[in-house]
Amino acid sequence: MEYRVKLDTFELADVFDCGQCFRWNKEENGSYTGVFHKNVLNVDKKGNEVIFKGRCEGNIVDICTDYFDLNRDYTKIKEELSKIDENLKTSVEYGKGIRILNQDLWETIISFIISANNNIPRIKGIIERLSKAYGDKIEYEGKEYYTFPTPEELRNVSVQDFRNLGLGFRDIRLYETTHKILDKEVDLDKLKKMPTKMAREELLRLSGVGPKVADCILLFSTLKRFDVFPIDVWVRRVMNDLYIKNEDETKVTKKEIQQLADKKFGNLQGLAQQYLFYWKRENA
Repeated sequence: MEYRVKLDTFELADVFDCGQCFRWNKEENGSYTGVFHKNVLNVDKKGNEVIFKGRCEGNIVDICTDYFDLNRDYTKIKEELSKIDENLKTSVEYGKGIRILNQDLWETIISFIISANNNIPRIKGIIERLSKAYGDKIEYEGKEYYTFPTPEELRNVSVQDFRNLGLGFRDIRLYETTHKILDKEVDLDKLKKMPTKMAREELLRLSGVGPKVADCILLFSTLKRFDVFPIDVWVRRVMNDLYIKNEDETKVTKKEIQQLADKKFGNLQGLAQQYLFYWKRENA
């Protein structure tokens, strides 16, 4: 299956290396291959044409349009954000090809629990081992890929089983969160209909989900809430360097950053955060 579409607002590295996803890997030819739902997809770009090809469960056009949020007008979003100030204009120009993916909610929850106090190569390795151990195999162009396991597929996985995958202290968190979702203590379907604040409070009930992880889940999953502002060390640094200017960065509080984000970026703060984060991290 193949789908080609002309897109100026789509750059491979900006989309796949901006910190929002962990199952996309760069190939020798510069394209990226990833697994999501029951699909294996390779994405390349020639000029302003994006080429999607792979093995999909369903119509490749519909699947790509949904997952890559292709119907959203990123040109308009970038114009709005660039008007806020010169700092944001510079960061938007740097990450001009970022698009926020519509990632599976369950996979995003588990992925960002794994991401806590972790680095990207290690996060990717854990997720691959988890998928290979408990997901379903898909073969594409002579290679084996694995779907991300569902809560049901993880029902009988023990804390020790998780530990054996290299999860460390996150083993109990994955176990507890899996069972909270299986037992409907937190109902993922209901989350989608909740206002952002309420959905955030529900996510915080899950083991291993703190404020930053909850905001990442809200922003990077199918919940698609742009009115959140995940704060990590890079975000604190860029917000202090550009706006707060405290001589001691460690004294800048999350509350101070959040209030500034609310005031300055409003309901596009999640996107503002992503442009600022990517720009700061890549130019550190």
